[in-house]
Amino acid sequence: MPRRDIDRLHDEIEELFAELWQVPRFLGQRRGFRPNVDSYLTEDPPELTVVVELAGVEPASVHVVVDGQLLVVSGERTRPKADGRVYQQMEIEHGPFLRQVRLPEGVDSDRARAEFERGILRISLPIARRRASRGRVAIEVQRP
Repeated sequence: MPRRDIDRLHDEIEELFAELWQVPRFLGQRRGFRPNVDSYLTEDPPELTVVVELAGVEPASVHVVVDGQLLVVSGERTRPKADGRVYQQMEIEHGPFLRQVRLPEGVDSDRARAEFERGILRISLPIARRRASRGRVAIEVQRP
């Protein structure tokens, strides 16, 4: 089995286990929330784009870091103060979150950029012309 297939299988297994940890929410035990993530490659310009759905998250609480071949997006969505309210129904998940996206070879994390607008975080990672650094790189999130 080629290395890429093994990495993809590994990622799918990690995703499955991460989703299984969300099952206790049906029992009334919440453990934070897990934002949805899309990623896609484009040829013109050559880059990987990662889109994270973060409705209700304060942009200042979002952290984006590239650590080697892994993009890490973390933060927290806080529950508004109850101010004497008694909830009849609670379905909106709150709490800390951490999502990881395995990056393909050749991503230039030094030129990465991130924008947060209307609850959507869009991270653009150009495909490198030269070998990318393997170190840890924080990406500043731009706000409109």
